[in-house]
Amino acid sequence: MKKTLYKVIYFIMPLLILVSCKKEKLNVENPNVITEDQFWKTESDAQQGLNAAYAMFYKPGLWSRWIYFRLDLTSDEGFSKSPWVELADWTRFQYINYNFWEGNVQSWRDTYKAVFRTNQVLANVAAIEFADQTKKDKILAQAKFLRALHYYYAAIMWENVPLVLEPSKPDDLPVQSTLAQVWAQVEKDLTEAAQVLPVEWDAPNVGRPTKGSVMAYLARAYMQQRKWQEAKTALDYFFTGAGAGKYDLVANYKDNFTHTNENNKESVYEIQFSDVNKGGDGDDPNATMSTNRPQFFAPRSIGWSDGQARYWLVNEFKKEKTTEGKIDPRLQHSLFYPALEADFNDKIYGRSWQWDSDEAWFRKYARDYYRNNEDYFAQNNFRLVRFADILLMYAEVLNELGQTANAYQYVDKVRSRVKMASLAVAYPTIGMDKDKFRDRLKMERVLELSGESVRWADLKRWGDLETAEKVAKVAERDPDFNNFQVGKHIRLPLPQIEVQNNSNLTQNPQY
Repeated sequence: MKKTLYKVIYFIMPLLILVSCKKEKLNVENPNVITEDQFWKTESDAQQGLNAAYAMFYKPGLWSRWIYFRLDLTSDEGFSKSPWVELADWTRFQYINYNFWEGNVQSWRDTYKAVFRTNQVLANVAAIEFADQTKKDKILAQAKFLRALHYYYAAIMWENVPLVLEPSKPDDLPVQSTLAQVWAQVEKDLTEAAQVLPVEWDAPNVGRPTKGSVMAYLARAYMQQRKWQEAKTALDYFFTGAGAGKYDLVANYKDNFTHTNENNKESVYEIQFSDVNKGGDGDDPNATMSTNRPQFFAPRSIGWSDGQARYWLVNEFKKEKTTEGKIDPRLQHSLFYPALEADFNDKIYGRSWQWDSDEAWFRKYARDYYRNNEDYFAQNNFRLVRFADILLMYAEVLNELGQTANAYQYVDKVRSRVKMASLAVAYPTIGMDKDKFRDRLKMERVLELSGESVRWADLKRWGDLETAEKVAKVAERDPDFNNFQVGKHIRLPLPQIEVQNNSNLTQNPQY
C-alpha cells in the first residue's frame, strides 16, 4: 500500500458547494475541475475518495507534526523550552490564546477535514455499483475505521466535540456532544469495521487497517472508559481469537522505529510515511507524505529542538539491570542523553554529546542511524499500535478484572525480549496486589513505549490527573504539572473561533 496509495492519494479533494442564484452568472462550471456531481460514480472514484481520507495523516495538525506536541510533550515524558514562547507554553498548560494555530486550531481543523473526507466516502460510495461487493464493503469499513481513529484522538484531546457524521455544509452548526457520546460513536464505527476488515491484506495493500488494528483501537476506547470486560473481549482477538499467532515481538527493539523494517510482525497499525514527495503540506499532487517529527524533536544544531524528553526517563531506565548485569537496551534506542556514548559506545548523529548535562531527547523515529541531520521529510512509518503495547494493555485489563496472576506472563514477554528478569523475580513484593501491579505496570509502559504518543491517554485513564494529590506526584517528575488545574487541563480548550461561530458549542469547563 505504501507505494500504491501514493500514486493517487491527492486526486480527490473537497469540492466547492455554491449557493443557488442565477446559474448563468454564478454557477459557471470550470472545464478544468471535476464537479461533485460528476464524481462519486465509479469504483475508481471510491478508491480515490478513500485515499484522500488517508492523506490527512500527512497534514501538520495531525501526524505530520503538531499532534506529537499534544500527546508526547504535554505528558510527563516530554516538554518544550522552545524560543517560540507560545508554542512552549502550550506544552505546560499555559493556554492564553485558545486560537493559537499550531497548538490548537490547526489540529482541530485537520481533524474535522479528516472526518469530512471519511464522511464523503460513507455518504457516496454506498450508491456506487461495484463488480465485487466485498471490495466496496472494505472501502466503507476503512472509512469507518479512519473516522473512529480521528474521533478517538479528538476525545483524548478536547473530549466534548461535535459528532459530524454527514458531509459538512458551509452553514452547518454541529451540536456539541458529550465525551460519552463520542466514545459511543467510536465504538460503533469500530465494531462495524471489525465485521468487514480482513485479518490481513495481500502484499500490495499492506498498511491498510486490519481486523487487529480495529480491535486494538476498540480496546483502547473501552480502556479509556474503564470498561475492562469489554476491553478484554476486544483484546482476546490477539490471544484466543483469529489474530492469535499472527503478531509477535521483533527480536531487535530498534526495528520498531526505523524505515528499514516496517510493517513487521510487531506492527498492529502504522502510518505509511514516505520521502518520495518533497512538496508543501497542501493538497497538491506533490505535497509531502512524510513526518516532520524528527526535525522538531532533534537536538539543537541538528533540528529545531522544539520538543525534548524529561531526564527522569533516563534514571528510570537505569534503575534495573538485565539478567546479564547490563543497562536496559531500550534506553539506547529510546533517548539521546549525556552518557549514551559511555553506556553503549554510541554517538548522537555521529557526534559526541554537546548539550547540557541534564538534557535528554527522544531518539525513537530519529534518523541518526543513517544520517547526521534531520529535515521535514522523514520516511519512518509511525507505529500507532505495536504488539508490545497490546501485551501490556492485556496485562492491565486482566489486573483490573482481578486476574493479576494471569497478567504477569504478558508483562514478562515484553521484558524478556530485552533480557529483563521476570516481574515476579524482579519485584517479588507485588504479589497478587492489584494496586502494586498497576503501579509497576505504569513504569513498564514507560520503559517500553516512551515517546510513542500513548502516555497522555495513559495518565488520563489511570486517574493520575483527577486530584491535586495525584497531580502533585506527576509534578515531581515534570514540573510543568505545577501549572495543571484539576478539572480544567484534563482537556484542551475548544478553539474560541469555533465557539464564537457556532451557537451550539460551549467552551470546555473552566476555560
